[in-house]
Amino acid sequence: MSILFINGSPNKNGNTAALAAALLKGKEYETLNLTEYRIGSYGQAFEDDQLNQVIAKMKEAHVIVVGSPLYWHNICGSVRNVLDRFYGLMEYGELSGRTLYFLFQGASPEKWMMEAGEYTMKRFAALYGMEYGGMATNKGEADKLGKGI
Repeated sequence: MSILFINGSPNKNGNTAALAAALLKGKEYETLNLTEYRIGSYGQAFEDDQLNQVIAKMKEAHVIVVGSPLYWHNICGSVRNVLDRFYGLMEYGELSGRTLYFLFQGASPEKWMMEAGEYTMKRFAALYGMEYGGMATNKGEADKLGKGI
């Protein structure tokens, strides 16, 4: 079983990566740091855009873990760009057979912020045929959720 952690944080070794380490403790996984990839916003067309590389990695994985810090009350921009850009590039159900987990953390998020982020990731998983495995927002939740992987 291959596991891909997509880290949306600009801090490669920050809190989002620490949640992934807790979730995936004892398991081998590959980390893809989105800030190392050039991914334009929806509607932009750059010759050196690298979203297809991210999609290829996702297609190879059995388990996909998306991690985002909570910025401006929502999912961070690098993750949002990936989600937005899937529209039109990927067919409905194209990632079926995979399980998606979501790591979402911030300094002092309000309940509605966490619910909005999870709703987005549940819809993303459903659109592309993935099973939604759940969300962790702290180490305790990540430890518990990770036992099912």
